Amino acid sequence: MGKQAIFTLTLGQELRDEFVAAAQASDQSPSDVLQDMMQDFIQQQKMAPDYLAFMQEKAAIARSELDAGEAIGGDEVEREFSALRAATTARMR
Repeated sequence: MGKQAIFTLTLGQELRDEFVAAAQASDQSPSDVLQDMMQDFIQQQKMAPDYLAFMQEKAAIARSELDAGEAIGGDEVEREFSALRAATTARMR
């Protein structure tokens, strides 16, 4: 991992005790759990702009389909998938 650093964290005694107990119950040190959580958080933050752009593009496509009259209504979707569920159920019997 490279160089080590000390990270001081202030929190309530009850939260600390519960966290230490939970970490120990999962056979991990509190430090390892925090490092994993930090790495996950960093990865999420790195991915967030890409995900936001992806969702904005999906929304733009959906709006253009609505404007062009190409959208399928919720009732029609429910009818179609109700038939698919019924067919799947019949095949399982």
